[in-house]
Amino acid sequence: MRILLTNDDGINAPGLYVLEKIAAQLSDDIWICAPSEEQSGAGHSLTLNRPVRLREHAPRRFSVTGTPTDSVTMALRKVLPGAPDLILSGVNRGANLGDDVTYSGTVSAAMEGALAGIPSIALSQVIEHNDAGNDVSFSAAEEWGAKVLKPLVGAALAPRTLINVNFPALAGNKVNGIRVVRQGFHDYARGSLVESVDPRGFPYFWFGLHGIEHTLGRNTDLEATTEGYVSVTPLQVDLTHDASLAMLAKRFDA
Repeated sequence: MRILLTNDDGINAPGLYVLEKIAAQLSDDIWICAPSEEQSGAGHSLTLNRPVRLREHAPRRFSVTGTPTDSVTMALRKVLPGAPDLILSGVNRGANLGDDVTYSGTVSAAMEGALAGIPSIALSQVIEHNDAGNDVSFSAAEEWGAKVLKPLVGAALAPRTLINVNFPALAGNKVNGIRVVRQGFHDYARGSLVESVDPRGFPYFWFGLHGIEHTLGRNTDLEATTEGYVSVTPLQVDLTHDASLAMLAKRFDA
């Protein structure tokens, strides 16, 4: 089985090395193509206003001066000798839960794979403190990564769907198990906004992740990880709200 690894934290991110260890338990045909620098929050963006450069660091290990979407595109069109059987994106430093998936470069890389017809899975490690720096523990991902992936490999996924996996902020031996749940939704004003002044006296603003609130609901990814479970959530690329089609059609017919 040929596996493509990517992420949005960059080619040197600790979570990517964790993902390599996880993937090695599934196959020895592993390829990496990831952004050269961190692209958190890039979403499903594609670089169009500047050239994208590809660098080979070692056999089967490449970086791209672009977004996670660019990385998957370059891997499929230029790097790999043939289509992969599986795309794994992560392990992200921080959660991708609820409607955070719309911002996530990690999830969007898997989405790009799904659009290409390749089974794709995004993996993220929930962290307790957003200011943890390099001290983030990937213990849960290391312990449970292969356990959650093995049942997913070969699963009959519907076209244009992907799987979003989140590991709770616990030591691996403290995780309660795995839950298949739906996407939750936050109830918030999007995080914090830090305002300051640069050394030249001009004001600047920095978006932060503090102050985000969420309602757990029942059987959601937010609830599962809060209760110490690995969450597994199928997502679809089709954003059409089918229930509104007939209502809107009637309004235009009138």
